[in-house]
Amino acid sequence: MASTTTTRTERTARLCAEAALFMRDYVLSRVSHDLRSPLNAIHSWAYVLDRKIDSADSAAQRALAGIRTGVEQQVRLLESLVDTTRAETRKLQIERAPFALDALIDETLDDVRSALADARGVSLAVEGVPTGVTIEAGRERVAQALWLLLAFAAESGAHGSTVTLGVSATPAAAQFELRWQASLDLLSDDTLPHVLEPFARSQAREPQDVGRFPWVLALCQRVAEAHGGRFEAQPLVQGETALFTLNVPSGGV
Repeated sequence: MASTTTTRTERTARLCAEAALFMRDYVLSRVSHDLRSPLNAIHSWAYVLDRKIDSADSAAQRALAGIRTGVEQQVRLLESLVDTTRAETRKLQIERAPFALDALIDETLDDVRSALADARGVSLAVEGVPTGVTIEAGRERVAQALWLLLAFAAESGAHGSTVTLGVSATPAAAQFELRWQASLDLLSDDTLPHVLEPFARSQAREPQDVGRFPWVLALCQRVAEAHGGRFEAQPLVQGETALFTLNVPSGGV
């Protein structure tokens, strides 16, 4: 029993570390994208001003040169630090192989119950299993994404609540739909047990734009995209039913 507990604790720590890694790179991608647009605008307007300002005005020319230099330094910083760091997860490698979907779901549910759900008094229910389906995909990556979704739901699930995982699967694809009533205030309740890091939980409480999702779930998006599938998340609203959808096509069809 002690060995099993240790193994699960180590696996939980590894899964949390993976989630944090992908969240970091997702944040860096947002930073890179959001900074490049204003930097490009500043650079363009500097050239416009250059044509308007008297070339004999040395002070104005020095100011323009300083603006251009600052923009170029920021672009180099993005390229050398932000983009290079992101390369670690930009192209997610998966090893496709056939596996029984039902076994993966059972194992993942057990891991999430052991890691957090039982301690929080949150029940995990599954619909659509057994499927009897074998799909060809990256088993470990699919398990990571599914674990993260369930763990996140348990993080924001009230004591006595139920997180429902709906499974729809054929040999061509597996689709997971996660529903629960989101109690976002629980994400920052330090009196409760947690597995996800504080920054991730804090950011998840912020208002979400349509089509965006909590940063900590970036791994789920990357796993879906690597398989040619999709990950969708409705904006989280306090006290309302949340819905996440993970679609993973099979490579064997």
